[in-house]
Amino acid sequence: MLSHGNLLSNAQMLKDFWDWREGDVLIHALPIFHVHGLFVASHGALLNGSKMLWLSKFDPKAVVERLPRASVFMGVPTLYVRLLQEVGLTREACRNMRLFISGSAPLLIETFRDWQARTGHTILERYGMSETIMLTSNPCRAEAGEHEPRRLGGTVGPALPGVGVRVVDDAGAAVAADEIGHVQVRGPNVFGGYWRMPEKTAEEFTADASGERWFRTGDVGRFDAQGYLTIVGRSKDLIITGGYNVYPAEIEGWLNDMPGVAESAVVGVPHPDFGEGVIALIVPKVGATLDADALVVQLKTQIAGYKVPKRAFVVAELPRNAMGKVQKNLLRDAHRALFTG
Repeated sequence: MLSHGNLLSNAQMLKDFWDWREGDVLIHALPIFHVHGLFVASHGALLNGSKMLWLSKFDPKAVVERLPRASVFMGVPTLYVRLLQEVGLTREACRNMRLFISGSAPLLIETFRDWQARTGHTILERYGMSETIMLTSNPCRAEAGEHEPRRLGGTVGPALPGVGVRVVDDAGAAVAADEIGHVQVRGPNVFGGYWRMPEKTAEEFTADASGERWFRTGDVGRFDAQGYLTIVGRSKDLIITGGYNVYPAEIEGWLNDMPGVAESAVVGVPHPDFGEGVIALIVPKVGATLDADALVVQLKTQIAGYKVPKRAFVVAELPRNAMGKVQKNLLRDAHRALFTG
């Protein structure tokens, strides 16, 4: 249940934080059945009185053609990957662009760097949810004394003004910088609860000693010493193998950095000895030939043994939903009997 107050507080805060200005033009190529397109993009332009170049569906060629007439673009990582495949995407095409924003799914560091090299722009990554709208964001403007905003690839930035974000352990105590824990949030943008589901609402909110309500996002992450948040994954994606916690994003990061690897997904499936067995699905880059077993052998020299996938598979693509998120539930279902028969 998102109130008008929730939506307005977020739109007003982002208008300032993302530096919406007179004359900005938004290329809107996102679906409007999701908060990214319906609220974040549309409300930003409407509140600023900005023109929107509206596309009924994402078409990379059509977006590139409109770039010289626009200044702001918001997309999910998959859209940026497809835009990079367009020969017309050049620095000249982006000459009037001010801001590229990415969210709704993790942006690969390779895509982040390729976009910088190709366009001269650094993608701004941010973090939000349907229940809360936007929570954190890399900076839009440079700090005093800096030439460019400090946007770090792989992070979703500090908490937005007026929004509380904390990372806690299983007992609810705050963890130190660089330690992984559960992400909880509060603020004027956080929803009131789930419609006609009081039990679920009570389960998803907690109260600290002062009585403030914090929403349990279900995400797992860590803050660095500068207060930048990195999302490690979803709590439901945590793999417990032989009593050890394995965070898929860490292993995916190692795999994605290997030569010839375009992207990967790591999941846990039932295992008779370890409870869950770690497996990896790996997508090769165009023209590359990968040996899954060789990648596993290489991983053994880089990470702890219990984190190394027990099996790895090279696949043509990963299943995704309409917002570009990998559907790990489908991968778990497809390989559920791998170790148990």
